[in-house]
Amino acid sequence: MTNPFEDPDAAYLVLRNAEHQYSLWPVFVDVPSGWDAVFGAAPRDDCDAYIEATWTDMRPKSLIDAMNGE
Repeated sequence: MTNPFEDPDAAYLVLRNAEHQYSLWPVFVDVPSGWDAVFGAAPRDDCDAYIEATWTDMRPKSLIDAMNGE
């Protein structure tokens, strides 16, 4: 049995938390508390491309806000 988080043929969601951190998530697994689906359901490659294009700053949102004096 393959790991459902690594199946290249499965459909996935892209999740984001309040700190604007992203996660790839299989569609058949419930979205955990504190995370929201922001892309998908889509093939893994599409989700990976979305994350790569969107998550350009790895710092947590709270750190970005603090550095910007917010």
